[in-house]
Amino acid sequence: MVSTRFEVNSTPPVRYPRSIFFIISNEFSERFNYYGMRTVLALYLTQKLAYSNDTATVIYHIFTSLAYFFPLMGAILADSWLGKFKTILYLSIVYCAGSTLIALGAIPPLNLPATSMTVLGLLFIAVGSGGIKPCVSAFGGDQFKLPEQAAQLAKFFSLFYFSINAGSLISTTLTPILREDVHCFGDNSCFSLAFGVPAVLMILAIVIFVCGRTMYTIKKPSGNMIVLVFKCIGNALAVRSKESSTSPRAHWLDYAESKYGKGIVADIKALLKILILYIPLPVFWALFDQQGSRWTFQATRMDGELAGYTIKPDQMQVINPLLILAFIPVFESVIYPALSKIGIRRPLQKLSLGGLLAGAAFVLSGFVEIALDSTEAMLPAAHEAQLRVFNGLPCDYRFHTDIPNLAGFSVPSRGAYEALHVELPPGLANGTFQFRAETSEIGCVRENMTEFSGSFSLQAGGAVSYFISRKGGRSSLLEYADTAAKDRNGLPRMRLLANVRTTKQISLRHNGNADVVYNVALNQYDQLTSVTEGEYGVYVGERPIATVKLSPGGVYTLILDEFLENEFNLQTHTITPSNSVHMLWLIPQYVVITAGEVMFSITGLEFSYSQAPESMKSVIQAFWLLTVAIGNMLVVFIAEAKFVQSQSLEFFLFAALMFLDMGLFMVLAMRYRYSVTTGGASSVESIEVEQQGKKKQHDALAISDTLSERSAKSTTYANEAYRED
Repeated sequence: MVSTRFEVNSTPPVRYPRSIFFIISNEFSERFNYYGMRTVLALYLTQKLAYSNDTATVIYHIFTSLAYFFPLMGAILADSWLGKFKTILYLSIVYCAGSTLIALGAIPPLNLPATSMTVLGLLFIAVGSGGIKPCVSAFGGDQFKLPEQAAQLAKFFSLFYFSINAGSLISTTLTPILREDVHCFGDNSCFSLAFGVPAVLMILAIVIFVCGRTMYTIKKPSGNMIVLVFKCIGNALAVRSKESSTSPRAHWLDYAESKYGKGIVADIKALLKILILYIPLPVFWALFDQQGSRWTFQATRMDGELAGYTIKPDQMQVINPLLILAFIPVFESVIYPALSKIGIRRPLQKLSLGGLLAGAAFVLSGFVEIALDSTEAMLPAAHEAQLRVFNGLPCDYRFHTDIPNLAGFSVPSRGAYEALHVELPPGLANGTFQFRAETSEIGCVRENMTEFSGSFSLQAGGAVSYFISRKGGRSSLLEYADTAAKDRNGLPRMRLLANVRTTKQISLRHNGNADVVYNVALNQYDQLTSVTEGEYGVYVGERPIATVKLSPGGVYTLILDEFLENEFNLQTHTITPSNSVHMLWLIPQYVVITAGEVMFSITGLEFSYSQAPESMKSVIQAFWLLTVAIGNMLVVFIAEAKFVQSQSLEFFLFAALMFLDMGLFMVLAMRYRYSVTTGGASSVESIEVEQQGKKKQHDALAISDTLSERSAKSTTYANEAYRED
């Protein structure tokens, strides 16, 4: 009898690395800090640091550009000198210092130089955030043993992606609430808390990361492929200058073959073929990243009230990540199959369509801007003056003047008269014009206020207002400089003109928040105050007189008249209408640009990664991030150059630039010949790409270098960075 024995050779599964918890927690905290700070940054620059919208836009995009330039430096630093762990730790400390500087500068009682601290803090954050970008996901990949833990590695990148989105969504939603709904240091907003909470999370991120020190697998630096690429190109150019006449070669890069070999030279040739396609790509990011600047400023001029809740302008940015999560499965299961039926199948075709959608989004934003222009203040031209007369008395007055084309006008009791386009004589910058005012109403005749005279002082390009009040038992005219301009931050602006018989304490008290009280100083009519929107009770002493509603963006003049002793009348005059275009009208442009992002960003990354040679995978990631940096600098250039004066025309300019840019891209794309890679992604990599086919695809695509260790230099994760938008 023959006995057969079967032996099962089973290897116990490798335990999931406990160090991953610290890396994931660190990433969540860091992303919370970055997105939380960036969400409120544009409004902080305008509301608290008093920058203009254009200057704030320039600062915002310079910061964003630097944040996407420094990944290149971080990758070189990690792979050539410090290693990933030390690079993450040291640059996180720089990052934390920047967040702390901004938060401390935003605390008013400290009286610190907020502007200088903010600029320096942004520089530190750009260095820190950008520098650790290419390191964190790659450092997480280092914790796994391959190929035994390939499936567990895929789960790590899913968790990593989730932590990025969780930090982004929570902070983008929370920090605008901390900014506007919390009142601190006697202010109606609390930017110090909006910056402080993310700064605390960044400190926590460092603590969590250091706590896992003993559990990490730390690999030594092994050289950087990006550096090698530039050295090879430099060598080819140097040798070509010496040998082009004596030893001509078919391609200029062939001059580097003697030092770097045919393999590296061939890979760099393939890389350059892809980089030619990258030339038009920065324009897309120039449009896309304006969601945090121009589109946020656009939202400040709109009505955010919705079912009893007021949407904050900076909260609109949360639409993008929410739509991304919803769009990915829709595009994969519905949109792409439908496009395939009409011939749009290739990656470069999808990428082109994504760019066109971004241009269409800016066409929509341009039309929204035109609608907003109709709600803007009517300001005088350079050759015009504006005149307003407010009547605080209980009788009508008729004015007779020697102003050209304005011989006479009437001002009703407790009413107002506006002349918005007073033409001044040519060459006259300032003019003084005489007037005589009279009334025949019995009440004013009885009180000896039948007539008075004086002069109007008009200024070209300016506005002046006058208030008819009771003074010394006679009617008099008080002059003050005026403006109809809206508050740059979308708040209501209010001025109270009081005609009272005796000195009294007058205040406006917010009906929804007892802590919001505005005391009105009598006879200080030049104080046009920006206030929190909502309903207010008007009080004389502790006596409620009336209720007035001040809506976002409106400019109001309130006239309080004590017509009998302790008997008051309040009239509200709207100088500039409030924000009447609802903030939800921004949703179409967000939907269109997010659809464009899905087709442009994700498809572009997948195309680049699949077409790049195996040794150039990480290098192509670095150049992809550089297109983001260059795109943001393009916004800076256009904002500074001021090619157009109208914001709506600027949006249309960006749209036209995007359409022309995609036309150039299509020409380049038609000349491109797709390559069939032999070292493509493995099945595990393909699964991971499918799982991570979302907004921040860089993490998912970085798996391939970890799994395929075909090239010692390509496994350094040189720039396996991810894009978080």
